[in-house]
Amino acid sequence: MLTINLNTDWEFSQAALNEWRPACIPGTVHTDLLALGLIEDPFYRTNEKDQQWIDKTDWEYRKSFRLETSVLDHKSIELCFQGLDTYAFVFLNDHLILKTENMFRQWSENVKPYLQEGDNQLIVYFQSPVRRGMSEQKAYGMRLPAVNDQSGNGGVGPNKVSVFTRKAGYHYGWDWGPRFVTSGIWRPVELKVWNDFRIKDLFIHQERISGEKALLNFQLNVERYGSGSLFVVIDSLSEEFTPFSGSFDVACGEQTLSVPITINNPRLWWCNGHGAPEMYDFRVIVSDASGHQETRKLRIGLRSIKLVREPDADGESFCFELNGRKIFAKGANYIPNDVFLPRVTVADYRKVLADAVAANMNMIRVWGGGIYENDIFYELCDEMGIMVWQDFMFACSLYPGNEEFLDNVRQEAVENVIRLRNHASIALWCGNNEIHTMWAWHSDQDPLGWKGMFSYEQRSKVNQAYEDLFHDILPEVVTKYAGGIDYWPSSPQAGCAVDQFADAATLESGDQHYWGVWHGLHPFSDFDQNVGRFMSEYGFQSFPEFESVKRYTIAEDWDIESEVMAAHQRSGIGNLRIKEYMAREYLVPDDFEQFLFMSQVLQAQGIKRGIEAHRRNMPRCMGSLYWQLNDCWPVASWAGTDYYRKWKALHYAARRAFEPVLIAPVLKDQKLSVFIVSDLQEAFVGTLKVKTMNFSGKKGSSLHQRVTVNPNTSNNVLETDIQALTKRLNRKESFLQLSLEREGNEKISTILYFVTPKEMKLTENPKIKTSFYEAENKGIMLKVESDSLIKDLMFFVPDENVLFSDNCFDLIPGEPRVLFIETTLQLKNLQKHLVWRHLKS
Repeated sequence: MLTINLNTDWEFSQAALNEWRPACIPGTVHTDLLALGLIEDPFYRTNEKDQQWIDKTDWEYRKSFRLETSVLDHKSIELCFQGLDTYAFVFLNDHLILKTENMFRQWSENVKPYLQEGDNQLIVYFQSPVRRGMSEQKAYGMRLPAVNDQSGNGGVGPNKVSVFTRKAGYHYGWDWGPRFVTSGIWRPVELKVWNDFRIKDLFIHQERISGEKALLNFQLNVERYGSGSLFVVIDSLSEEFTPFSGSFDVACGEQTLSVPITINNPRLWWCNGHGAPEMYDFRVIVSDASGHQETRKLRIGLRSIKLVREPDADGESFCFELNGRKIFAKGANYIPNDVFLPRVTVADYRKVLADAVAANMNMIRVWGGGIYENDIFYELCDEMGIMVWQDFMFACSLYPGNEEFLDNVRQEAVENVIRLRNHASIALWCGNNEIHTMWAWHSDQDPLGWKGMFSYEQRSKVNQAYEDLFHDILPEVVTKYAGGIDYWPSSPQAGCAVDQFADAATLESGDQHYWGVWHGLHPFSDFDQNVGRFMSEYGFQSFPEFESVKRYTIAEDWDIESEVMAAHQRSGIGNLRIKEYMAREYLVPDDFEQFLFMSQVLQAQGIKRGIEAHRRNMPRCMGSLYWQLNDCWPVASWAGTDYYRKWKALHYAARRAFEPVLIAPVLKDQKLSVFIVSDLQEAFVGTLKVKTMNFSGKKGSSLHQRVTVNPNTSNNVLETDIQALTKRLNRKESFLQLSLEREGNEKISTILYFVTPKEMKLTENPKIKTSFYEAENKGIMLKVESDSLIKDLMFFVPDENVLFSDNCFDLIPGEPRVLFIETTLQLKNLQKHLVWRHLKS
């Protein structure tokens, strides 16, 4: 097959103005206008509100390209758009060849009859997605709820038309994102040229996988002109099985050829922390009697993965089993990396996913208000050992149920399941985000008042659409095309049946979104009681660091209640909610920069408590995915890394809380309960040490105990009254240090305090000593020490994206810490620019 790239030399114009300017493909109208200086940076200050006119306008793109007779003589020439956003009319040499209405689909059309030797002109006309959405809403006959559609910011009042368009929901705004309703050719465009036959699709169905044997079925979907024999060769660069070669009689049209392959003692794909993500490189060569040949290469991991839901003493389990091993899922929810999707580079994807691996994560939930990600995202998840919980693209809204909409969704689902099904990382397909709990059809509850919006007849119509989408169409597609991957109808939900409703009190089965902390104003301690079988959402907000905030503000904006800071906070309660929680635990600083920092400390403290509660309840709870990993623009949000890919305090805290072995103690009144959680596959014996110390480093009483830690579970290794340890302590000036030592391994430790940070009598203006040195093959190392407790010590290097092996930690007096630093800076410059903050800054 010959592929001709058509991504260059495009122009665009506002429709009917005929003012043609250079365009970048893949791209969007907004980014093309920005590149030409026709609009200002959409993310700067409040520029967003001045750019809402763009999505109310139609736009045109055009390109001329030349073709020679040698190309035109081929039997088939297809024009392929990998992604059109969204309502597009495609003209080739003045012929309307394609109409599109789904951002998530790929579009191919046989254009051989319309092409000509020499110059050809391609025009793509984009209708305004907002005005078209208004028309679709009118035709449907009623408004549908979409709680995060910022229609007011978009200037269209109560018309939340996002639900009528198969387009990324977050483009219409969310409670962490702006409103930029884009249009454009957002993925590559090309001509595919072929003659007698082609490989249209290759699916390697993993029928049965174990450590002893992998039974695979190579399913080749071939298309050909005429009938005759095709010769097929299947081999692998690793030569770990006997290559296949054979001949097939193939009729005219499409046909699927099936080739069984067995690999003995296969190298299995494992998720991060449980083994290597082993990959195989397969090659398929198809040829015909005339010597025409096509080769398809595919890199996959071999694994068995399933969602285990079994009755038990606590209700019903919810656990992922990989290669026969039950896995505690550690990770976060993922949103698109930018509002303007074509700006996301391979380096961006690699950075975000490498950050997840560095934080000991083994699962990412691709949330349903964004996109089915680009192929490179899943390729990197395969390489890095990250399991993917994949939502279909529906979130927090109700959707139409007319035949055209349902057919559009069905094809969208088929295309994306087929596109992603060879990836070892895909662990689950989920129908939607939170719609089941918001709609609450099979419950007496009406949490958002949605039922009250409709008459009885309308409610029945809306519910039928819900059941058609999430209990008929999508599970049927997954069953038919996903190769055995499980389907879950909605997150959260108590079970697969449509009437298995889950609310905040449903902790016995299914997955759980716990938002009592944050939305419900519950204290962080409530994380301990609200532990479901799988925690797929929970979170707390913080601000980006000051250097990030400076990139979208000016000095007059540096107040959390300023217009600009409010514009970069999309949860209406957000900035003051952070301050309210902060006042419970800390002295609220007046200094703006210190307030930003303390918001990160607060967020890290809350999510750490949640993770520890979830892991402590293992194996009853078998997953902890906090909201959220990343940001799509610079904003105060729930993310652990900001838009500029800088780690917040949360990401460092998550790395510690997701370590393979974790000390997760609970101190209630005078009773100390010590849990040691292990993801390891073998038991070990270690020494648990509990000691008291004051903030100046004076050591008090201690106890030592040999403990046995069982594998892949939570172990309650100590229950004791600490009165004897603490009876002579000033609890405002002291802490408990718990450590675990085992032969041949680095000591792990944690700290418990007796009072809240605002009650602690910490040293004013403490002295911190730092020293730098370079270590062979380890880069720059920083040694830091103090003779008094430094609470929440965090290092920064302004204007540089620097990673530390640990950060935002409590520095114990008399116990130096050595940090490894990932940076492109020379040692001299790092010493010059390094700064830090802590609780008493």
